[in-house]
Amino acid sequence: MPPRRPPQPVLAAIDVGTNAVRLELARPDADGALETLHQERDAIRPGEGVFATGSMPEETAERLLATLRRYAALCRRHKAQVRAVATSALREAKNSADIVRRVREEAGLNLEVVSGKEEARLICLGVLHRKPPHTRSLLIDIGGGSTEVATATGEKPDNLWSLALGSVRLTEVFDASRTVPPKQLRLMRSFVADVLQKTLPPTVNNVPRVALGSSGTISAVVSFAAAESSGNATVRQLTQTVNTLAQMPPERRRKRFDPRRADIIVSGAVILEAVAKHLGVESVSVVNRGLRDGILVDLLYRQDEHREDHSLADAALAMGQRFYFDEKHARQVARLSLALFDNLAALHQLPLSVRPYLEVAALLHDVGHAVSYERHHKHTYYLIRHADLPGLADRERELVARVARYHRRSPPELAHSGMAGLNPVEARTVRKLATLLRVANSLDVSHHQPIKDFKATNGREGVALHLHTRHPVDLELWNADREVLNFRRVFGKRLTFHVHHPSSSR
Repeated sequence: MPPRRPPQPVLAAIDVGTNAVRLELARPDADGALETLHQERDAIRPGEGVFATGSMPEETAERLLATLRRYAALCRRHKAQVRAVATSALREAKNSADIVRRVREEAGLNLEVVSGKEEARLICLGVLHRKPPHTRSLLIDIGGGSTEVATATGEKPDNLWSLALGSVRLTEVFDASRTVPPKQLRLMRSFVADVLQKTLPPTVNNVPRVALGSSGTISAVVSFAAAESSGNATVRQLTQTVNTLAQMPPERRRKRFDPRRADIIVSGAVILEAVAKHLGVESVSVVNRGLRDGILVDLLYRQDEHREDHSLADAALAMGQRFYFDEKHARQVARLSLALFDNLAALHQLPLSVRPYLEVAALLHDVGHAVSYERHHKHTYYLIRHADLPGLADRERELVARVARYHRRSPPELAHSGMAGLNPVEARTVRKLATLLRVANSLDVSHHQPIKDFKATNGREGVALHLHTRHPVDLELWNADREVLNFRRVFGKRLTFHVHHPSSSR
């Protein structure tokens, strides 16, 4: 009888949106599909008042904390792996850091305030999970505070946009919960069109004429527009819906929609109509997946250490290009760093999950040059720390920034000021990854990529790097020798270099 497979871990997604807070518990099956175990939704309006005042009121914060304490207890009961994210309301609340701290202390949850692009990436992942690899998609998601738009091939995003347009935000700005007169409706449409003109390309190439709409607001608008017949509404139907809903008294809206949805439905319809027209699509089709599903898929993929995903490296390269980095040097240092990581796995004993941190840090280690060459390692830290890199949580981005910061000058000693605030596991990770990066960077200090290939061997006498070179590497070896002492401090091994080239020997 074959041995029984251990049960898959339970995954938990918590979504703190502008309209509501949601929890979903799921377990992967043998085929990699996610089986839902439990769902909850609490329409506590975390974003209520945030866009008007700039802060989350104490009463709203108390409602949020009570809800998250309950969700945390459910997650503990199921021994779930949890990712909790907050979107536009907390992105813009001036007291978001205090709310996050209270959630950590009172509920025991690490609430991550994600960027707009990370939100779009997760929505894309949730909606398009297991999509055929060459299928082209256009995705729209309207939240309370922001609207996310993405184009994708298969389940991989090609472009991500986050717009400061949301159904709650627009309702608060134009007081649109009541009957909306024609003049006010014209102003709303003009305002939304102006935001789209400034932030979203007027045409996106090679996208289908039918956009996928993933939010509850879109589902409600399309359902009304299509008279509940198909889950698909044309742009003409959306325009008719906007006009009808604007004239409809609030009491009739509340009979047709959930009461809290009824207050914001006009704004949601205006945004959907405008985005569809701006992108030139023919219709919008509803899908019943979204951010929560994306969080679960992201957790699922993080468990698979052998899954190749180049999206994070692509995002790092795109960032480097914006800062006019030396791409050949960055790619070479990343290649050498990852080869060191792979060859010396038994020595560093780091989990494979931190390998992408090293890759991103290596690709971006010199972006600080865009500010100034002097102290550019510190400028690099700041730029990465505050970058929008979809695929990295806030804490992960902090670790990547620290690894890149230590690619030169002071070594990553535990007592150094730049290591402050790291727990012991994080400090060990940063020290080891930064040390590998320092060696790799020294081996391309000329920026001319003289090393074609190399192999690192970990023996009883120490670690030997066998370098196969195109050109003489005297400058590289002089710099690499300066990293030998730090390497020995971190890994407890002597580091030697052996050159294989007709004109050099060592």
